[in-house]
Amino acid sequence: MIRRIERALHRRVARWLDPLCELGGRVVEVRGLEQLLLAMGWQRRPVLRGEHLRAFRGIEDLHERRMRDAEVIGAACANEGRKSLLEIGTGRGLTTALMAENAPHATVHTVNIPPDEIAGGGRLTTFAPSLDEIGSYVRERQLTNVAQILANTAHWEPDVGPLDVAFIDGCHDADFVYHDTRKVLAHCREGAVILWHDFHPGLVRTYPWIGSVASGIDRLFRDGLLRGRVLHLQDSWVGLYRVPSAGARA
Repeated sequence: MIRRIERALHRRVARWLDPLCELGGRVVEVRGLEQLLLAMGWQRRPVLRGEHLRAFRGIEDLHERRMRDAEVIGAACANEGRKSLLEIGTGRGLTTALMAENAPHATVHTVNIPPDEIAGGGRLTTFAPSLDEIGSYVRERQLTNVAQILANTAHWEPDVGPLDVAFIDGCHDADFVYHDTRKVLAHCREGAVILWHDFHPGLVRTYPWIGSVASGIDRLFRDGLLRGRVLHLQDSWVGLYRVPSAGARA
């Protein structure tokens, strides 16, 4: 009993000193695409197309951040995208197209909140497209393996599983990240990959939305909904997590 109390007190002190202490002990930094492929046991390199991947629009894009993001997402889809993929946060559809091109035999289900419901979609949203803008890049590319869904994920229940890959880039409020991930987990196959955008352990105090995303993921670990490691490709803003088998150890 005394040891149990001591452990509980230790956890409380640790959380007071570092609110993201659970997540902080779970992240593994990966240096370069080749090392990411090695870590995940993947063979296929991603297809990376579009000048937007090399765009520099501000300090957040240093070190080819957009390309690094695309490497992680594209590699996950190329190697794990067998049948069903999910994206939360379509925007104009640049990442949707990346997912669809790297998993050509799968369907990419992509969800975006309708513009007239944006007020109920949380506080930390980095882009609120008009109805015509949602998925416009996918339509330009005439990609046929994409299914567009208009819904607020606060109320939406996925019916698209079992999922091979899920990319979460909707509202960045910690509660949305937590609940979106929790919903996604219920529809993932064992071994599926979950990706979070605006994830960077070194920038949690620099950008409020990155800190909020990290807080939501930390809570998922604390509640036992996530186990194992989160990989982070150096210079990217993407976290990568493989759903363990039912019998895998934490």
